[in-house]
Amino acid sequence: MTGAGADPEAGPAREFVVEADGGSRGNPGPAGYGAVVLDAATGETLAEAAEYLGVVTNNVAEYRGLVAGLRAARELDPDATVRVRMDSKLVVEQMSGRWKIKHPDMKPLAAEAARVFPPGRVTYEWIPRAENKHADRLANEAMDAGARGERWSPSTSTADLDTGRSAGGRTATGGGARAGSGTGAETGAASAARTGAPGAARPPAEPTTPAEPKVPAEPTAPGATGSAADPTAAPGASVSDTAGTRGVEADAGPPAARGDATGTPGPAGGRRAGAVEGPAAVGGARSASGGSAVRDGAGAAGPAGPEAGPRPDAASKAAAGSGAPGSAGSSTSSRAAASADVRAARTVASPGWGPPDMGAPATFVLLRHGETPLTPQKRFSGSGGSDPSLSAAGREQAEKVAASLARRGTVQAIVASPLARTRETAGIVAARLGLEVAVEDGLRETDFGAWEGLTFGEVRERYPDDLNAWLSSPDAEPTGGGESFAATGARVAATRDRLVAAYAGRTVLLVSHVTPIKTFVRLALGAPPESLFRMELSAASLSAVAYYADGGASVRLFNDTSHLR
Repeated sequence: MTGAGADPEAGPAREFVVEADGGSRGNPGPAGYGAVVLDAATGETLAEAAEYLGVVTNNVAEYRGLVAGLRAARELDPDATVRVRMDSKLVVEQMSGRWKIKHPDMKPLAAEAARVFPPGRVTYEWIPRAENKHADRLANEAMDAGARGERWSPSTSTADLDTGRSAGGRTATGGGARAGSGTGAETGAASAARTGAPGAARPPAEPTTPAEPKVPAEPTAPGATGSAADPTAAPGASVSDTAGTRGVEADAGPPAARGDATGTPGPAGGRRAGAVEGPAAVGGARSASGGSAVRDGAGAAGPAGPEAGPRPDAASKAAAGSGAPGSAGSSTSSRAAASADVRAARTVASPGWGPPDMGAPATFVLLRHGETPLTPQKRFSGSGGSDPSLSAAGREQAEKVAASLARRGTVQAIVASPLARTRETAGIVAARLGLEVAVEDGLRETDFGAWEGLTFGEVRERYPDDLNAWLSSPDAEPTGGGESFAATGARVAATRDRLVAAYAGRTVLLVSHVTPIKTFVRLALGAPPESLFRMELSAASLSAVAYYADGGASVRLFNDTSHLR
């Protein structure tokens, strides 16, 4: 069949439908892709491809599936027109030219996909996950084979049968396309609805075709498709790391100082904080909570990673719950034996109202440092004062939070403010988790000028007018040229954006102070500056914010101190 459309007397070029998918049991983690080429008119399966990729992200696996599907279609007929259908909105939007491609791992893959067929011959359409089962199952078969140290083989694949299709003439071997002229099991309206052929119930794809992928605005660099960040998920979960969903323990004390007047109330409000570079780590992406084992396939054999449960449907794709290795298909009793932290993680991992195909968010687990000698005295302690170290109580708090985070197992990198109390807290956690600590100046506390080391009452007595102005306007500076909350907000927002770009799809522990953490939360909620005075943030507390590819943010946890009890 290859090259059939090249003959001008052969009639109009054929039309193929390529359905592709990719998955990763971790983000990054053991991954694989699947792709199927269908006859657009009949719905007949013409070729299949699947391969185990080793440890990569979901997005890389999805792009690899796209490239494989397009190549398989080209082998069948290089003059064909192709309609690509994928449940990854990120890939569809990027290849359609509507989202900018920023991530260095995505750019060459997108360019490679765009070169398979001439510009104008490929269109892209997003479909719900439920309509992409064939490719999804091929990807799972590939990952399963990889976990066994084998290559995916078309001779053992049941993806076509599982989805109600029948592929004839399976000629390709592991990892390649399997082409043939089969007799398709779907006919008439059912076939049309599945492939988008004439008579399909679903409208045709929007005709947006890429050449070299354009670079318009992409919400953020891709993370791992289909996973939500869970601040406290267990290893292998695609959610980011946070502290559980148990009750909050608030510090007692006057609601006075906004800054890191240690011990004063104040959680972080947060815009999407930027990102510093840090070590990649295995977080979970596309892991499913509970359930039976997924089929992952293998192309080239690679190290097998922990098996997650079955990949979730569209409604649950973003939620990652993960148990211990081998939890796939575990019984109700074994699930009941899971720790409270893991159960809390699954709750926090809920995707909320966001679309399940947005990709794994960058999740910031926000840890306020442990107590210093100034904390119990409720004194202003910013970046312009004495830079105190942790007290004995503060070191004990840091050890407890380190143990809690180690149990949850989802932190992939640690970034800390340059001040002594945060670096010391981060160091204790890092030693427990086996990670390095990166220092980010943008996470430092506000400079409180002449108020450093004073209590709120002492500031009221000595600088009443300056304090009233500071309480009334985010642009007002503390006495002596300190930093205004407006300036702190701009600094935190810029830091947020760097960190989100650097840690897309990963879970990062940010060890910081009252004002920056409150600001992360405030910006994520779109709350006004005065909200900083209405949030309580305890020493060694955990909060979490997830940042998605469309620019949205979700506050997952706030002021959790359950680990200190």
